Amino acid sequence: MKFTELETTKERLELMKTLANRFQSRAHKVDVEGGFPFDNIQDLKDTGYTTLTVPKKYGGKGISLSEMIKLQELIAEGDGSTALAIGWHMGIIYNLSEKNSWKEPIFKFLCEQVMAGSLINSAATEPKTGSPTRGGRPETTAEQKSGRWLLNGRKTFTTMSPVLDYFIVSASLKGTEEIANFLIPRSAEGLKIEETWDVIAMRGTGSHDLVLEDVIIPGEYIVEPIKPGKKRAMGWLLHIPACYLGIAKAAKRYAINFAEEYSPNSIQGTIIDLPNVQQKIGEIELKIMQAEFFLYGAAKQWDESTEEEREKLAPVLGAAKLTVTNSAISIVDLAMRIVGAKSLSSQNPLQRYYRDVRAGLHNPPMDDMTIQLLAKHSITNN
Repeated sequence: MKFTELETTKERLELMKTLANRFQSRAHKVDVEGGFPFDNIQDLKDTGYTTLTVPKKYGGKGISLSEMIKLQELIAEGDGSTALAIGWHMGIIYNLSEKNSWKEPIFKFLCEQVMAGSLINSAATEPKTGSPTRGGRPETTAEQKSGRWLLNGRKTFTTMSPVLDYFIVSASLKGTEEIANFLIPRSAEGLKIEETWDVIAMRGTGSHDLVLEDVIIPGEYIVEPIKPGKKRAMGWLLHIPACYLGIAKAAKRYAINFAEEYSPNSIQGTIIDLPNVQQKIGEIELKIMQAEFFLYGAAKQWDESTEEEREKLAPVLGAAKLTVTNSAISIVDLAMRIVGAKSLSSQNPLQRYYRDVRAGLHNPPMDDMTIQLLAKHSITNN
């Protein structure tokens, strides 16, 4: 069965649940080895999932933001690394389609490549500039040479790099103050991946360094200028909190199943009946409800808003990410308290969930930037 053959959201969600169970069975091995979930990504490609955010006019389904993040959440219940990795591809295509900022021929070309199985992600973070959301100027450079572009530089955190076919790379234009994004195919001579990803969280995202050494691309592959100043609201980034909510739900499910089965000889029955355990389960459920209402409320508002209205949603989107991500950390912590010391076993998925949800604090937008944005929003609208 393929996502592209299914006509309803419900059908696509059911198919994703099946895939998520498969991903869950592979997650421990990928985490322990610090490898990459090649089989999971291939499953998503084979089922047509990676084409769902392509506009209908180019052969995709053009799914809504709400559906995209729900599907992403389900992937994360199976494996967080897979969800975060593929979420960038799904979200970027969704965003490019929505904001319509590329010239039609190059975007059409990219969509055709995606329909044929290609994967894409952006490469914007650098060792000295940190997150691009902080406003640092790229040290990666682009220089015009005989109608083409010559690029040199290094990008960090290039998620899904083992399988990417195209990279959207930000670079400073030599001799100017301008910055722009460039589309670079993996096949470009001088492009290489250095396997630098060595972290304790989201170990399977393959977020290695992208190195560009005298990479030459066609002149039309300069795809978009990057203008300093106020950033546009970006609904597609809700795929990030959706990922961490999915991990939190996996932790909840594990903790409840454990509590229903664990029966120490000091009590009659299992620990699921103990008031202190039920207290923690209730707290978990409350946090999940709050996170769901915030996340999907924000997505629904985005889906139903005009372009002008969407530009005012940045505080809502940031608040949703902050709330969901921090709630996910608390949920996994509560789940571990229910399970006890067994949750720290290297064989127990809860310790992986605990490490993975912490990564959400370092995905954009960061909490401090969201709080500043909310403060300015409150002052302006007082």
